[in-house]
Amino acid sequence: MKFNSDEIASVIQKEIENYAAQIDVREVGRVLEVGDGIAQVYGLSGVMAGEMVEFSSGPIGLAFNLEENSVGIIILGDYLSINEGDEVRSTGKLLSVPVGDALLGRVVDPLGNPMDGKGPIVTSKRRNVEVIATGVAERKPVTQPLQTGIKAVDAMTPIGRGQRELIIGDRKTGKTAVALDAIINQRDSGVKCFYVAVGQKESTVAGVIERLRETGAMDYTTVIVAGASSPAPLQYVAPYAGTAMAEEYMFNGGHALIVYDDLSKQAVAYRQLSLLMRRPPGREAFPGDVFYCHSRLLERSAKLSDALGGGSLTSLPIIETLEGEVSAYIPTNVISITDGQIYLQPDLFFAGIKPAMNVGISVSRVGGAAQIKAMKKVAGGLRLNLAAFRELEAFAQLGTELDPATQARLDRGYRLVELLKQGVFNPLNVVDEVLVIYAGTRGHLDKVAVNRVQEWEKTFLTFMKDQKPEIRQAIADSNDLSDDTIQQIEGALKEFNSQHDFVVVDEEAIVA
Repeated sequence: MKFNSDEIASVIQKEIENYAAQIDVREVGRVLEVGDGIAQVYGLSGVMAGEMVEFSSGPIGLAFNLEENSVGIIILGDYLSINEGDEVRSTGKLLSVPVGDALLGRVVDPLGNPMDGKGPIVTSKRRNVEVIATGVAERKPVTQPLQTGIKAVDAMTPIGRGQRELIIGDRKTGKTAVALDAIINQRDSGVKCFYVAVGQKESTVAGVIERLRETGAMDYTTVIVAGASSPAPLQYVAPYAGTAMAEEYMFNGGHALIVYDDLSKQAVAYRQLSLLMRRPPGREAFPGDVFYCHSRLLERSAKLSDALGGGSLTSLPIIETLEGEVSAYIPTNVISITDGQIYLQPDLFFAGIKPAMNVGISVSRVGGAAQIKAMKKVAGGLRLNLAAFRELEAFAQLGTELDPATQARLDRGYRLVELLKQGVFNPLNVVDEVLVIYAGTRGHLDKVAVNRVQEWEKTFLTFMKDQKPEIRQAIADSNDLSDDTIQQIEGALKEFNSQHDFVVVDEEAIVA
């Protein structure tokens, strides 16, 4: 058999021309020990803090502790598939998650993997989970309201776009309900919502998702779930991942709202990781940098300057207290980072006052800047009136005889408390809030039986919608109360009260 040297030469020539050198240069290490969601790895001498690494069995991890002889890795996934001696490769990348409209209406884990059985999330855009918060010069003051639809919140502790308002209270006092009402109320506002469930029972999260579906809120909401059964590393990463997804809208001139439910459980997961990594414990066994863990998360919420598009990210972190202990370590930390807090008190909750907001401790450090002018006019003295009412109520329980003026203030206080009660998942339009608070603070309910105040409110709002739509439209268009509009409201209230009989017949029924 003869070989044609020209043919061989041409084949070799072609191979040389098409040769592309592909050398895969990666740092490779070995697992020394693994367990409880963390691994100690030897050999990754050039790995960076926060860098993503890949285990040969599939899971990914994050470089958490850089030590002299080994690297502490937190494992984002099933650590049971990793064995001692397994290969670990560095990737040279930071952890990132998919972002964009493809995530709206979906339930995902903290890595952006779908959990709702609706197929893969198709998006080419990704954002880093950890980024440095926007600087002072790139922000502007919070002036645009974010309506929650809850009368007590919008009137007394208003929330603005770009604000961080803490919801704090014992377990089972309605914290999640307040946050969900705020999400449901964004239906026509263009605000995209993100609900991050950290360490919650799967059944509770399923209930939340079902409630959002029923109210149509899932159309503009993404739910990020790191449940109670998820490993501690995923619970720790979840709030940062949710924030990265929300920032996509903020940095593109849009508006987003994120709820962290709750950060106490994230702090516990972080404490677990830190103790396993042998980091020195501090107060309540939390590591010294747990404040930084929350501050670098919450500082990412901002109202951007016009030069950056004027987008905003509003956050509602939730903290669970034990026995009302707001001076514990994590609650005081988060209170000092946020722009105000809504404190929900168990005593009020069990007395049937829902939302169970303690007016004395609840504040908004943005205040009237985050209210429309109409609300500012009608709700100006509401907080002081209610605080004074609480003192008078305690005094009246001594059984002392009260003068008529004090008795009148006490009676109005009972009606205002009744007026501010609101059922869950039933947010009100801000115009309706203005109308009922105007009626309450201007004495139009003083003769209505206390146990019929909520019935009066429902009937009055129906009356205004059906018979006086022009008044509602005037308030909605101007966001203000002109003298002419006030006269029209007064006339409407007189007409309504003359048509409907909610008047107290028996004076004893006042304090029913």
